[in-house]
Amino acid sequence: MPGELPSAPPPSRCLPTLTVLAPPPPAVRDLGHRPYLPVLELMRELRRERKAGRIGDTLLLVEHDPVITVGVQGADGDVLPADLPVHQVERGGKSTYHGPGQLVGYPIVDLLPRGKDVRRFVHQVEELVVRSLQPFGIEASRVPGKRGVWVDGERKIASVGVAIEEWVSFHGFALNVSTDLRAFERFRPCGFEGRIMTSVERETGRAVALGEVTPFLVQAWSEIFGAEANPAHLRAPAAACPSAVPPTESA
Repeated sequence: MPGELPSAPPPSRCLPTLTVLAPPPPAVRDLGHRPYLPVLELMRELRRERKAGRIGDTLLLVEHDPVITVGVQGADGDVLPADLPVHQVERGGKSTYHGPGQLVGYPIVDLLPRGKDVRRFVHQVEELVVRSLQPFGIEASRVPGKRGVWVDGERKIASVGVAIEEWVSFHGFALNVSTDLRAFERFRPCGFEGRIMTSVERETGRAVALGEVTPFLVQAWSEIFGAEANPAHLRAPAAACPSAVPPTESA
């Protein structure tokens, strides 16, 4: 009717919707060949960064110069080689050797989304190594009561020792690929006789480069520490109407 105000448009029935974004894959940083101490400081810094939420779960891969590290359980009275640098560190376990031909991995992982289950995390680190050895025909496994990864339950192919601070992990595993195993015979690695140590080369009977093993480690890392370590993110666009401008970010 003349003089009447136009009726108000019906209220919008557009409701915000949640878009599930695919979780980002856990990161990998291959450092190549590096001395031990600078990498030790790097992993400590990355642990702090992970705690602050500035980075996601990250695996550092590296090959070290010859060095012996001693964990919180000490060297068990063992006399360590005088001609090698020795560093006391905060990881679990006793003494072990790092050197050329060994692929060392340091997983920087937030355990809060994993229920603060340290034992399960350590088993997952061991499983990471087990899976990476399968393409080489090496049937490795964990052994109850013995930390690390073993072949036939008698030969140790990888050592595992982690540290957890504020529920974020650092330190990790050392996989013998083409390592000179004589280095282990000069002391008692992890409290065992050095002769128990083995390598990918010894088990396969052929020369194996670190670069052959790395892709399988990275694949296993993604499989085990992928979606679980990085829960899907939820995002709410302004509106879900046909006329709404779609977000510029890809889902």
